[in-house]
Amino acid sequence: MNAALDNIFTKINQHSDVLIVVLIVAILASMVLPIPPALLDILLTSSITFSIIILMTVLYVKSPLNLLSFPSLLLIATLFRLSLNVATTRRILLHGHEGPDAAGHVIQAFGQFVVGGSYIVGAIVFIILVTINYIVITKGTERISEVAARFTLDAMPGKQMSIDADLNAGIIDEKEAQRRRQELAKEADFYGAMDGASKFIRGDAIAGIIVAVVNIIGGLAIGIIQHGMDLQTALQNFTLLTVGDGLVSQIPSLITSTAAGLMVTRAVSEENLGKEIFSQLTAIPKALYMASGTIFTMGIVPGMPTLPFLLLSAVIGTAAYLMSQMLKEKEIKEAEEKAKELIKATEEEEASPEELLPQPETITFEIGYGLIPYVDETKGGEIVKRIKSLRKQLTKELGIIIPLVHIKDNLELKPGEYRFLIRDVEVARGEIVPEHLLAIDTGSTKGKIEGKPTKEPAFGLEAYWIPEELKDKAKLMGYTVVDIPTVIITHLSEVIKAHAHEILGRGETKELVDALSEKYPIVKEIVPEQVPLNILHRVLQNLLKEHIPIRDLMTVIETLSDNIVKTNDPEILTEFVRQSLSRLISSI
Repeated sequence: MNAALDNIFTKINQHSDVLIVVLIVAILASMVLPIPPALLDILLTSSITFSIIILMTVLYVKSPLNLLSFPSLLLIATLFRLSLNVATTRRILLHGHEGPDAAGHVIQAFGQFVVGGSYIVGAIVFIILVTINYIVITKGTERISEVAARFTLDAMPGKQMSIDADLNAGIIDEKEAQRRRQELAKEADFYGAMDGASKFIRGDAIAGIIVAVVNIIGGLAIGIIQHGMDLQTALQNFTLLTVGDGLVSQIPSLITSTAAGLMVTRAVSEENLGKEIFSQLTAIPKALYMASGTIFTMGIVPGMPTLPFLLLSAVIGTAAYLMSQMLKEKEIKEAEEKAKELIKATEEEEASPEELLPQPETITFEIGYGLIPYVDETKGGEIVKRIKSLRKQLTKELGIIIPLVHIKDNLELKPGEYRFLIRDVEVARGEIVPEHLLAIDTGSTKGKIEGKPTKEPAFGLEAYWIPEELKDKAKLMGYTVVDIPTVIITHLSEVIKAHAHEILGRGETKELVDALSEKYPIVKEIVPEQVPLNILHRVLQNLLKEHIPIRDLMTVIETLSDNIVKTNDPEILTEFVRQSLSRLISSI
């Protein structure tokens, strides 16, 4: 039985696109084709059921991003209700004179049983429902959707920069960054779509009012003029049918509007809405005690119904007491767990202090506090973004994976000073003048420009720090003028190239071999079976020392495989590889 049901649901899921097309076509057809009362009952019941399913789903969903199809669902539900309005209007106007069951039993039940058969009471209930739906819920939902869409779009650049900063700092990897970017795009698309979908809900409420007025006026005219009914009978028949139709339409509309309001007011949470509201309302027992006391005071006021107030006061007071006890137990348990963790951490620290020794970062960029604005993307700093581009460029150029550059401030440095470290050992440093440009003497300048003399840090050229207003003058005099981020990025680029052989560790070599073996499986048979990893590592380091790119790693491995039987000396093997890469070397 379960297997058969699973098979049915699997087939439905496989052809869900066809089902949606059929559903939309059926909805559009119902606006044109006459529908018998029995089928109309089923469709009206389906409308109510569909709206309840939407509401229940919204209550249990943990994040709006888990229901990205919600705006489309609102459109389909609205279109479905409007098509039913057209169908019921046709039945009421054509057959309303036949009696209260002319438009089906569902409309009859809502027109007679729900409002007691009184069209005046029904009309009042209908007006109240429309007022609640149109003025309160749909108006609020529309406003929240507009604000949420605007704030989400405004916050996108900041969130994007935060993701890039976390990626460059090594807090997250590329895969996690890609996932966050996709989630950010989905969030913007969702709230943008909800801004438009809220107009569907508001329009649905307005359409309900217009349809009701048309049904009553048109029904009275048809009943009196065409069928010779007296005013009282026509008013009784057509108004009850219209009220029943209006209630059947407004109730699912109200439910769907409520679901939309709940969806746009929700934040991302690990719990469903029920658990979230309950846990937050009961998180402060003192508030429940105050509420219980207030209700008790109202209950003992002369003339007030004492029993309901005292009963509710007792229930809320009991709940407050139970919650306070639970919170105390939770605090005790958390304190015990913290104590256990502290003891465990102390024991581990005493048992293995070597585990606390930090591993050095491969590349570190330390800055003085005067350079912080240049790495702060929220203040327009470009260095983090340009380091990311530099890593990609050098990876393609050198053939090695450039690791993350860890950026941190160092109070021991001068405000405009910076330094680069390879595995916690300083390899280069420089100093800039904030809010200035660097004018580099290329050897063909026309005179000396006013500024602070210095040396260009990457190549040691004569240069001057000049203010922004002298930029055009310096260019006319033949100087090459660059901004501070360009100075630092150029310096970092040369540092990485000069120390690429130190950056390439044995672990990084293994990563290169693994990546190559995915494209050429034969590499697994060569390394480390024929060519030991340590020899390959030494040869690659020798090449990088001589500023020879190792992009053509396959040629390097093949050459080593051919010559490893002759010698194990990395220096001699490097010479063989050099010969194999002669065309590449001559083109550099």
